[in-house]
Amino acid sequence: MQRVTGIGGIFFKAKDAPALQAWYKRHLGIDVQAWGGTAFTWTDTQGAPVGGTTIWSIGSADGAQFAPSTATFMVNYRVEDLHALVKVLREEGCNVLEKIDDSEYGIFAWVIDPEGNKAELWQPPAGQ
Repeated sequence: MQRVTGIGGIFFKAKDAPALQAWYKRHLGIDVQAWGGTAFTWTDTQGAPVGGTTIWSIGSADGAQFAPSTATFMVNYRVEDLHALVKVLREEGCNVLEKIDDSEYGIFAWVIDPEGNKAELWQPPAGQ
């Protein structure tokens, strides 16, 4: 079974999220949207879309979306079979959170690494 197939997103916290979002927009040209981030569309070598995105987002430092981790970042990893991977990780003794979300955006689960960082596992909807 293939485990991680790529990066689905990078999320991090900032003391002043709007100011940091504006900095990235102005200086690095990232098209930061009102929700605090952007979706980078995957393309081939000619620039044509190939059916995937990577989310990049800055949130408020006081947000709880990374809990129980106290890290200021979280990486979202794309996976092919989330339920199978969660089962294997639990069998291997990993700290996998009980909650699994199934939504229009795909299926999500979370694991805490040995350093206490929360990693998001994401199985995108079919065709993405």
